[in-house]
Amino acid sequence: MKTTLSRRQFLSLTASAVASALVENGTAFAVSTDAPVQAIAFDAFPIFDPRPVFVLVDRLFPGRGAELSNEWRTRQFEYTWLRVAAQHYADFWQITEDALKFAAAKLNLELSQHDRHKLMSAYLELKPWPDVIPALSSLKKLGLRLAFLSNFTLGMLNSNVKSAGLTGLFEHVLSTDQAKTYKPDPRAYKLAMDSLKLRREEILFVAFAGWDAAGAKLFGYPTFWVNRQKLPVENLGATPDGVGESLTQLIQFIAPR
Repeated sequence: MKTTLSRRQFLSLTASAVASALVENGTAFAVSTDAPVQAIAFDAFPIFDPRPVFVLVDRLFPGRGAELSNEWRTRQFEYTWLRVAAQHYADFWQITEDALKFAAAKLNLELSQHDRHKLMSAYLELKPWPDVIPALSSLKKLGLRLAFLSNFTLGMLNSNVKSAGLTGLFEHVLSTDQAKTYKPDPRAYKLAMDSLKLRREEILFVAFAGWDAAGAKLFGYPTFWVNRQKLPVENLGATPDGVGESLTQLIQFIAPR
């Protein structure tokens, strides 16, 4: 059963209201906010499709591409959390390159400077998922303010906004680099509140990763998880308010009946 909630109902939920029950693929989720939602803050990957990066990995390292991609992605996010825990910050561009070099070394793969440059450059030329532009247009028509809130550096975000043909659609392009930290640190999530000048209850956060959905929910944002990878909900003490496999289901979550 698909999750649906009229925009009027969604935007008028208050603290005095009884939590509404939503159902996504047979799983019930509770929604309760104490202010009308006025803006949506997106992680990068509900918008940008990273799959071409890993297609390139497989082309450069035939037969080892999936292994290298998995190691690279795992180490990429581990490094963000380790850097925060160690209080030794480096931006996401450096972390991405450091993770790539480590992954190649761990797998005993020779990573030339040329191939490293090609793989890093692929993170500046991402395209949108097929559902993105129609969904963003619909959200804009509903009067919602749109922003990015991503671990990507501003340079990475701006380059990909241009590459994806999304120039002008986002009111704010926010990088956690501005706070010198990474999600799920509360300081990272707070950037959207500070830039949009809204309370946390007025901002719907749209996550790609289950841990990011949990982090945003723990921070206090109403949260929708675009679970494109069809993964289980993380056991982190927080459940997203809505779950779907695409931005089309995000529209169904908030659009008028």
